[in-house]
Amino acid sequence: MKIYHSIKDFKPTSQTIVTLGTFDGVHIGHKKIIERLVSNAAANGGETVILTFFPHPRMILQDGSDIKLLNTIDEKSMLLDQCGIDHLIIHPFDQEFSRLTAEEFVQEILVNQFQLKKIIIGHDHRFGRNRTANIDDLINFGNQFSFEVEQISAQEIDEVSVSSTKIRNALFEGNCQLANEYLGYPYILSGTVEKGKSIGRTINFPTANLHIKESYKLIPKNGVYIVSSLLNNKTVFGMMNIGFNPTVNGEKQSIEIHFFNWNADLYNQKIQVNVLERIREEQKFDSIDDLKIQLQQDQNKSLQMIEKFNR
Repeated sequence: MKIYHSIKDFKPTSQTIVTLGTFDGVHIGHKKIIERLVSNAAANGGETVILTFFPHPRMILQDGSDIKLLNTIDEKSMLLDQCGIDHLIIHPFDQEFSRLTAEEFVQEILVNQFQLKKIIIGHDHRFGRNRTANIDDLINFGNQFSFEVEQISAQEIDEVSVSSTKIRNALFEGNCQLANEYLGYPYILSGTVEKGKSIGRTINFPTANLHIKESYKLIPKNGVYIVSSLLNNKTVFGMMNIGFNPTVNGEKQSIEIHFFNWNADLYNQKIQVNVLERIREEQKFDSIDDLKIQLQQDQNKSLQMIEKFNR
């Protein structure tokens, strides 16, 4: 898959089959549309193109919006690459772009820039300035400019009954099992391991402190989770605490992972953490010794549970 950071950078060599949207999460509902895109290209020819945007339109168009996203740009690109797409265009979304009328968007971008053969879109998709155009308008444009429009019906989407908003809400509530069911894969946290206070090391529970630079990335509800990572080409399980470390009077939220049976240095390495299941709330203990006892119990519970994730 080739990645472009502007529509202007894309130069098609043949007609294209396109879908567009924010695709936050690349969840099972999105994959229905993407699978249709890929199967159309296989049957009829043409290059597959996904057009997405960054920043998320709500960040630009809604004053004070503090929307948290399921994917960083790198995570989204990785997930879409796994779907067998030819081209991914991540176009900067700004006020100027938002003011394009529906006809300007269709003619100047989809037709002239993309050599559009067919567009595949969800039944409720809206586009153009103030999102005033809908699927019926797109079909009319298709007749005017000689491209096909294929609509994913409400019934097909409702069968999946999933949305990025539902997944965000599940993660805010700590229900990562439901979120993962909707996503079709474990929720991902990606970042760089940085030095912490090394308190865990003093009680034989050393942790990797994960720093996520993207402030817009959604962090699940505080608590303790079972996780896995691919470290040196090996799947390693562990337990992760998200929270403020109240037992040692922590002042800012941190993400700390204790990997089981792992001793190698991870400092300054970029890692991806798969969030598998939440096992308890974050707690404040009366002493470090009480914390150590609880961590041992958490580890025992996690080790008993990881078999279902190791199949």
